[in-house]
Amino acid sequence: MRTTAVVAALLLLVASCSSEPDLPPRELPPAGGQLDYQLGGAYQPDVPVKIVVRDRSKTIDGRRYNICYLNALQTQPGSMDGGLDWWRKNHADLLVKKADGEVAIDPEWAEGILDISTGDKRNRILEIQKKWIKDCKTSFYKGVEPDNLDSYTRAEGAFDLGATKEFMKAFVRYAHEQGLAVAQKNTAELGDAGKKEIGFDFAIAEDCQANNECNAYADAFGNDFFQIEYTEEGFRKSCTDRGGRVSVIRRDRNLVPYGHEDYVYEVCPPTV
Repeated sequence: MRTTAVVAALLLLVASCSSEPDLPPRELPPAGGQLDYQLGGAYQPDVPVKIVVRDRSKTIDGRRYNICYLNALQTQPGSMDGGLDWWRKNHADLLVKKADGEVAIDPEWAEGILDISTGDKRNRILEIQKKWIKDCKTSFYKGVEPDNLDSYTRAEGAFDLGATKEFMKAFVRYAHEQGLAVAQKNTAELGDAGKKEIGFDFAIAEDCQANNECNAYADAFGNDFFQIEYTEEGFRKSCTDRGGRVSVIRRDRNLVPYGHEDYVYEVCPPTV
């Protein structure tokens, strides 16, 4: 029994370690582990929750695997060192401009688009974000979720998916150097390039059932992807298709904290 336990422990260590010998080991979130997505405000999760995603400005939950959310390709509302006003004041040339000279804005979230159109701009933006990534590490997060990989679709033609890939390769490499696992956030159009070319360790997908994209994540990451569905129909269908293998939750669109009147949090019923 003792030998079996030692072997199991060694296998777990190998599984959680980086396959790149020059990088420190990193731990992945437990596949199929119950997720809580707390971007609208931190709160005490339910007992069965194993993984918590919170904004980089928030304190971790010390009993769970914590993922640090940051906005990699757009400005981040409410952030002292990442909001639109901060970028305008300190790095205005790193924001995408429209033909009239105004900043290109994500219309849904009122966030400015960061300009990764050239190697120099990508390097300068990453130098700024390295501090944020390192702060995630020193705050004892184990993973990072960089958001808005699809911002090229709102960038007024300034850059394309290829530039996004180049930026994220460097981003992921630096996070791995800190011992942090990195999530591919949405962007099913990457196919298996997110894992094979960029180096993402797992995926977090919003509304992939509603958008008919879940198979793209399953093909690339197996069971190492986590689903957040915002519609009742998408959630129920996901539970039928993948519940018990893949972590699937339903949340309210604004991700409000527990106690708010609009709060929604559901998990798939146990499989028989």
